[in-house]
Amino acid sequence: MSIKVLTHLDPCDLVRVSTLSRSWHQFVIENGLCKHLCLKMFPELSGVRHVIEVENMIEPVSNMLGSSSNWEYLKRNHKVYAFLACGLSPSISRNCISSAVSASSYNKIREENDVNTLDPRDTSYWSSEGKSDPSVPETLEYMLTSKLCLITEIHVQPFQAYSAKAVRFRMGRARYATKLELSEMCELDFFFADKIFGGPQWTYTSPEFAMLQENCLQKFKLLEPVLCIGDVLQVELLGRVQKKEMDQLFYICISHVQAVGRPLLPAFDVEIDHPSGKCRLKCMSPTRRGASSSHS
Repeated sequence: MSIKVLTHLDPCDLVRVSTLSRSWHQFVIENGLCKHLCLKMFPELSGVRHVIEVENMIEPVSNMLGSSSNWEYLKRNHKVYAFLACGLSPSISRNCISSAVSASSYNKIREENDVNTLDPRDTSYWSSEGKSDPSVPETLEYMLTSKLCLITEIHVQPFQAYSAKAVRFRMGRARYATKLELSEMCELDFFFADKIFGGPQWTYTSPEFAMLQENCLQKFKLLEPVLCIGDVLQVELLGRVQKKEMDQLFYICISHVQAVGRPLLPAFDVEIDHPSGKCRLKCMSPTRRGASSSHS
């Protein structure tokens, strides 16, 4: 009954409960309630294999034997997940896109590329290849500013009336080559690897959102804040509505894309174990966070 009640608290109250007495402190830690709360809030964290405190590069103790070692492991998990749960607040918002990676197609005009979508000015834009079939979709892929980003909404601005009928978003991590695969090749760029190794591994897919056929910044708020574990955002543009008079083909043109949320660096980072997709959650100590901030 205590577990049932405590798992309905918000993260900050659960941390306060764990400080009321020695017995409550032990109860919350032994039952892993902070981790349970994080997984309840963000199921994406189920891919975390174990956590590391980067203070003295302390390695995980999950494989160590003995009750005292197990208690230290539980305490470390409690501290890291309590810090994470309290910090996962969408109150601070910024654009989490760092760079454009690729597009499913390009117009013949070289200047109309996906890099233009990083610029909020609507004078430059990306244009798809023209299609006679209006149902052919297009995709744009971006790198995020951190491997851990809490995304709340995504903004897309079409260029003039060359919008899509609907839009859908995916988030995840890049599918990197294994050491054996890399040993068979001399040089491998991202686009080549994407075709050979199957592309990104998606951990989240949004529902479809209808788009307006207007030249304005359209804001698509996600049903719940999404914790993107990885570094890839895909914008999938579904359906075409506008033809160009010169060739009577359907195009999609986008002038700007934003992913609104907050990166969790420098407090947290992840090491992703490819190709399994499992990862290590790294919690930075306050001194290291300060050093990172000063360095940046």
